[in-house]
Amino acid sequence: MRAGDEWSEKRFKESGEEVTDADVEVERRVTRVLRERTPDIPVIGEESAEGGPLPERCWLLDPIDGTMNYTRGAPLHAVSLAYAEAGTPSVGVLHAPALHRRWSVGPRSAPSTEPSGVREVSRAIVSVTGTGSPRSRSGTFLSGLLGGVAYRVRMHGCMSLDLAAVAEGWLDACVCFGPAPWDVAAGVTLLRRNGLTVLGAEGRDFTFGSPILAAGHPDLAKELIEIWESLPANDGAGAERAS
Repeated sequence: MRAGDEWSEKRFKESGEEVTDADVEVERRVTRVLRERTPDIPVIGEESAEGGPLPERCWLLDPIDGTMNYTRGAPLHAVSLAYAEAGTPSVGVLHAPALHRRWSVGPRSAPSTEPSGVREVSRAIVSVTGTGSPRSRSGTFLSGLLGGVAYRVRMHGCMSLDLAAVAEGWLDACVCFGPAPWDVAAGVTLLRRNGLTVLGAEGRDFTFGSPILAAGHPDLAKELIEIWESLPANDGAGAERAS
């Protein structure tokens, strides 16, 4: 938060996403500490990931989720860190410095068994992140929600905080297109510990590599995925990363 203009000046990756020196430096510092304390567990960070399958167990780190917000002084950005084993996250920390909020969940956190919240899309406040062009599949999905399928639609540009918002009840549900593991692993852990459902393509439990993530009450998440599945698959994931 004290980095200033020098560290927050944006440039663009080959993918078209924004990145700053602050992204790279946060990743470097967190990675250094993790390697000192857990030398046998590799760290997969957004700014240094080389692609390919994830290790059997690893740390997943997004140093600044919501970089576009960060470069403009908007408070909706967060550090997202999770531990995953066999593709399943079990420990997560989300730190939102501009909001002075932090969420954490671990193996000893007591899970909730009673999901609560809105069950129908027509009554739900839904946030959407990662949509592509208006003519893409994800754009068509968003247009439908905006056209009256959902009660209200929000677009915050930060997947990790959308997931935290569902866990907190600020949102009824969220949909993320093209979610990378480091974007959502911590939030997925938080939601599941709160008794909420996180689904991926075909209405199955979300796993890394799914082109879509829908989170909320089980009935609501299922309905959102059903809407997605009903649309023509004309562009693969149909996602254009927004953070």
